[in-house]
Amino acid sequence: MTKKAGKGRKVKAVASAAVLALLLAAAAGCGQSGEGTKVILTAGFAKDEVFRLENKSCSAGEMMVYLTNIQNQYENVYGSRIWDSKVDGVTLENNVKDMALSKMAQIKAIVLLAEKEGIALDEEELQKVEKAADEYYSSLSDREIEAMSIDRDVIFNLYKEYAISEKLYQDIIKDINPEISDDEARIITVEHILIKTYNLDEDGNRHEYTDNARQEALRLAQDIRKRIDEGENFEDLAHEYNEDSSLTYSFGKGEMDAVFENAAFNLGEGEISEIVETEYGFHIIKCISTFNREVTDANKIKIVEERRNKAFSEVYNDYVFTLNKDINTELWESLGFIHDDEVDTCDFFEVIDRIWND
Repeated sequence: MTKKAGKGRKVKAVASAAVLALLLAAAAGCGQSGEGTKVILTAGFAKDEVFRLENKSCSAGEMMVYLTNIQNQYENVYGSRIWDSKVDGVTLENNVKDMALSKMAQIKAIVLLAEKEGIALDEEELQKVEKAADEYYSSLSDREIEAMSIDRDVIFNLYKEYAISEKLYQDIIKDINPEISDDEARIITVEHILIKTYNLDEDGNRHEYTDNARQEALRLAQDIRKRIDEGENFEDLAHEYNEDSSLTYSFGKGEMDAVFENAAFNLGEGEISEIVETEYGFHIIKCISTFNREVTDANKIKIVEERRNKAFSEVYNDYVFTLNKDINTELWESLGFIHDDEVDTCDFFEVIDRIWND
């Protein structure tokens, strides 16, 4: 048995032109098709222009600030040898390049949307941007400035666009109610015994049991439930009969099969359900914990963030598919990591986050 699909996504590296279109589409976290997306490869770029969204462009210097900071964040945690690894045959460096492109493309698109919505920075917000630009740029060595081919204006513009995108996001989500009840956010923990009503062939294809085999599975589940009533230990029976790879699940509302979830949430701590049937088979569920304050509070934060991101995505995704997207493939492919011990800047994002939220 598994939780509902859609809780996680596997990200694969794709070619640079497609990256720009797909990452713009996925940046806010909503799955939409690429229909209507216009990606145009053109030779009409300025010398240092990596990509263009309508009239908003990204320079090589801007991209190198993002790319270098992400590179050094990785190396600070995993060491420089991390780049020897590959994911699906693609180097991690190329995957991180795509991450930097994703971040930059999303910011540029949001700034265009902010202009459309009439969102701009006030004087106090511009002062914060100036302060962040001064702090970060003054932290750079001459070698770092030269390696990334930037000046203070590049940093100021990056921070200004970051601040505008954050202001637009806050404007869009301002009406989302941050109050989540304990019941809505409650995470419970259960153990269960599953008797399956299907099997998998060697290719992983699912085959449902015949009627006779299904009845045998039900009789086994009934026998186990009777033995529990007669005093046998649930955990001992689970270790003997459970056909799921997991004995224990912790989950909130909306995360599991509806029938399983409803039965589980109606149990008190230590209580054991009657036989429950789902698409996986017959379950007997034991409630281990009905409420945990720390976990519930953490889930409240998660639920609010999911609602905010959904609200933003509905506005953002409708807009981004209307944009013309042009990428300078030759320049983009020429950009890469700076392998220089003197270039170790890594706090570009931390500086603006701290000052903007101060």
